[in-house]
Amino acid sequence: MARSLCHIVGAADAGSRLDALCAARGLYASRSAAARAIEEGRVFVNGATATKRHAVAAGDTVVYEADEEQAPPVVYGEPIDLDIRFEDGDMIVLSKQVGLVCHPSADHAHGTLVNALIWHCGEENLCNVQGEDDRLGIVHRLDRDTSGLMLAAKSDEAGRRLMEDIQSRMIDRRYLALVHGIMAHDTGMIDAPIARSASERTRMAVRDVPSAREAITTFRVLERFEAGPHDDGYSLIECKLFTGRTHQIRVHMQYTRHPIVGDPCYTANGPKDARAQLGLERQFLHSYRLSLEHPMTGEVLSFADNLPRDLRGALEALAPRSRGVTEAGREVAEVLAASPVPSVEGDVHGAA
Repeated sequence: MARSLCHIVGAADAGSRLDALCAARGLYASRSAAARAIEEGRVFVNGATATKRHAVAAGDTVVYEADEEQAPPVVYGEPIDLDIRFEDGDMIVLSKQVGLVCHPSADHAHGTLVNALIWHCGEENLCNVQGEDDRLGIVHRLDRDTSGLMLAAKSDEAGRRLMEDIQSRMIDRRYLALVHGIMAHDTGMIDAPIARSASERTRMAVRDVPSAREAITTFRVLERFEAGPHDDGYSLIECKLFTGRTHQIRVHMQYTRHPIVGDPCYTANGPKDARAQLGLERQFLHSYRLSLEHPMTGEVLSFADNLPRDLRGALEALAPRSRGVTEAGREVAEVLAASPVPSVEGDVHGAA
């Protein structure tokens, strides 16, 4: 159960970032924990929410919600299958299976990617730039039920550089998504800030509040599908991330009134008929392309990952309703045809 506490900023801390102040003065256990609380809207400066970069002033009143202290999770290696596409002494590129959570949390104490990485590499061979054992190797995340390519770091220096490259938009990350409705434009950009939902903390939303963070997604339509008796049609799209906010693509597509098919969280304003979800038990969202410069050697690396079985099945079911493949769709189809199919596919029901 959370409780609200108060801290008055002293003269010595004037000008400090809010997240740094919260960690330095023990309001939260670490700077990353403070940043998460700020992002969730649980920290207030003089009665208003703020961003983690907010510079505090002497005399500011910081009210924060502190959870009751819990014993930190014991993180250990577990023999979980990994589909590794590249590995050296500094980094790993893998295809994450659906159902695999990236790191331990209160709801998922084990059975995560971190547990799998510890088993595969050993704790001493994973980066810990975030200073938390339950984030070993993690430099970015995919949602539990988003599949596909992602990065992990083994050395601290590689971890720092990869995180910097992600933040500076030097790493090209592209996703395939099937959305509800027929999108009118072949290409587009969604530039809409994202913050924690005001009504549900487990959800994110496009909001115009101080805690909202810049979020930019571009898209290309690959194929459109005619409307049926239980739906308004569908569009297969490629999304490119320029920022990496929580649930970014899912939130942005709901914002455009084209929610992702099968998304259990962001289809509140979408189709009501369950048959419109095409039998999917998770969102149709797959990280299929990843291009970057190796953080230590500078070598240009590029990877592509074909769709898992459940997502391929949804497209096969829609094939008779296709209105045609776009030029971008033909380009992506060639990439997929030459790409490996994931060798590890998760169990949506049984995954931790």
